[in-house]
Amino acid sequence: MATRWGICSAGRISHDFAVALKTLPAKDHQVVAVAARKLEDAQEFARKHSIPRAHGSYEQLAADPDVDVVYNGVIHPYHLKTCLLFMNAKKHVLCEKPLAMNTKEVKEILDSAKRNDVFLMEAIWTRFFPASVELRRLLAEGEVGEVKMVRSEFGVPLLHVPRLVQKELGGGALLSIGMYCLQLVCMVYGGEKPESIHASGVRLDTGVDETVVVTLRFSRNRMAVFTYSSSIQLPNDAIIVGTKGTVQVPARMWCPTSLVVNGKETQFPLPEPSLPLNFNNGTGMRYEAEEVRQCLLKGLKESVAMSHADSLLLAELEDEIRRQVGVEYTQDCQ
Repeated sequence: MATRWGICSAGRISHDFAVALKTLPAKDHQVVAVAARKLEDAQEFARKHSIPRAHGSYEQLAADPDVDVVYNGVIHPYHLKTCLLFMNAKKHVLCEKPLAMNTKEVKEILDSAKRNDVFLMEAIWTRFFPASVELRRLLAEGEVGEVKMVRSEFGVPLLHVPRLVQKELGGGALLSIGMYCLQLVCMVYGGEKPESIHASGVRLDTGVDETVVVTLRFSRNRMAVFTYSSSIQLPNDAIIVGTKGTVQVPARMWCPTSLVVNGKETQFPLPEPSLPLNFNNGTGMRYEAEEVRQCLLKGLKESVAMSHADSLLLAELEDEIRRQVGVEYTQDCQ
């Protein structure tokens, strides 16, 4: 039986998710409904993606009896409210990153998932790319020895995008792009909490972070450093250095399609999209969708590869980075 998806929000990321689902077998994945704040937006989205049902409110989507799991594609200041809405309606949820604005909100979402006995996963799509799966295998089998350093960068000129600049829209480079570097560090070091974290950077006039350098120290003198920026183009690569070798993610470290292991490159091509995409390598969202399906088939309420503990650690570290850089949202004061 197919996993029946409902899509919350008819925005650009939801478009790419719907296109990505089309690269998977229809017997396994079906989008049965979409919801937007305006019915006409949902109807237009439904027409474009051949979705049978369009809802003019998120409440209607939550009440839809044919929906098994909701892909939550609203902007992150609204993640808490929408996640609670769907989980209280006993829907499973795949929520776009970041899961919420801060640790307090993340804990509220995780508590709701447990209370309602539903599956919940933060949509850190990077972790499910074949290149990332292979990276975890290499690390687990000690192919590069003990990892001593992780370095990554993610910078793209995005100051023309309101949701990256305006604080009330959840603006700031960390929650939108810097967290990809942070999640890589956390993944490589197996979800271990760092012993220390130092963040230094600059803010925009709107009070959100623009360019930041973060250094983390882990036990046994293991280190990580990453740079992120919403104003400049960076190499957007990553390197993991161990006692026996190195693994490089040579480009687009947030949606990787190749790895270079001790100088030898392996490609992990993605399927072609059936419609134009809004974001690089958007069909790669197919892998997180399939992870949700496999977890549901096994009766799991969270993914081992992107667990609730992983989301909580990310939120805690993001809060500390923001504190050091001086970024405070309204949600932090509530």
